[in-house]
Amino acid sequence: MDIVVLAGGLSTERDVSFVTGNMVSKALRKNGHRVILLDVFMGYSDKKEDISDIFEHTEEVSVQVEEIPTVAPDLAAVKASRADQSDNFFGPNVIEICQKADVVFMALHGENGENGKIQAAFDLFGIRYTGTGYLGSALAMDKNIAKQFFVANGIPTPGGIRMKRGEQIREFSKTGLNLPCVVKPCCGGSSIGVSIVRTVEEYEEALEEAFRWEEEILIEDYIEGREFSVGVLEGKALPIIEIAPVEGFYDYKNKYKLFYNKTQTSYSLSLSAGSLSIRTLPALPLSALSLFLPTPIITIALTAPVCLIGFCFFFQFFGLAGLRFFPFHGHPRMVFHNRNL
Repeated sequence: MDIVVLAGGLSTERDVSFVTGNMVSKALRKNGHRVILLDVFMGYSDKKEDISDIFEHTEEVSVQVEEIPTVAPDLAAVKASRADQSDNFFGPNVIEICQKADVVFMALHGENGENGKIQAAFDLFGIRYTGTGYLGSALAMDKNIAKQFFVANGIPTPGGIRMKRGEQIREFSKTGLNLPCVVKPCCGGSSIGVSIVRTVEEYEEALEEAFRWEEEILIEDYIEGREFSVGVLEGKALPIIEIAPVEGFYDYKNKYKLFYNKTQTSYSLSLSAGSLSIRTLPALPLSALSLFLPTPIITIALTAPVCLIGFCFFFQFFGLAGLRFFPFHGHPRMVFHNRNL
């Protein structure tokens, strides 16, 4: 098959997306597919190109991936570096190349890639793509909306409130919450802008950090305990992964130290998924759930659902070996045969 792996973009997780896309591209090429790793924002070339035979030159066209920096990218610099300086989010030749592909593998992280906007555009262009559609993506990406679904369906989730810029509650005592708590952007990922607040003094700093990234934030009860991530594929739970950073919590730095020092964060298969009852939104055929097992154990608390991109963990841990089937829009299903299972 001719496949575009779409990565990059303009989210704070741009660099992470390239590493995910690179792993996916290698796995697909190993299985005989012709693959282009494409930056959705920067595109290919800075002028109109003849792309009739572009899948004959996949290595030449593909983005060259480097290691993930330990800090989020400077998005203003990324925007300034695009040659055409167009207001169009899609870079030069992106739509045309995607239309030439049999399917687009969505390896985008964060804004646009996970919030349903690109999925909706591709639906209009008739471009087939992997993962969840625009509605499920939009519901899952907004943590406040997802939280309302959890509560309405009786799914345990930490108590919390949302807050908008200009409507901040500066005095913690007026929030109705207890310390410790977690302050985080409402729609971000990779733990960017997330703070664990243990004192009133830390609360003010956490507000500033979260609002640095977004206009709306969430403040939630802190759940002390073990952290797990569960992939869900068409209602079936995949093996459960426990995440255990050596120090601190699972923030941006701890997440991606994996690529520099494999001793910094421990990933292990800790529980059998066979007895786990999974209830997700019907709009999410492919998702990943973040779970905390409190100490002492009272109940499992679901903190966030994500769509396809939440499988970054599983790409890291399994190298795609455990994932044979990916639902994608425009055809019942796509099959990736991995002979190295």
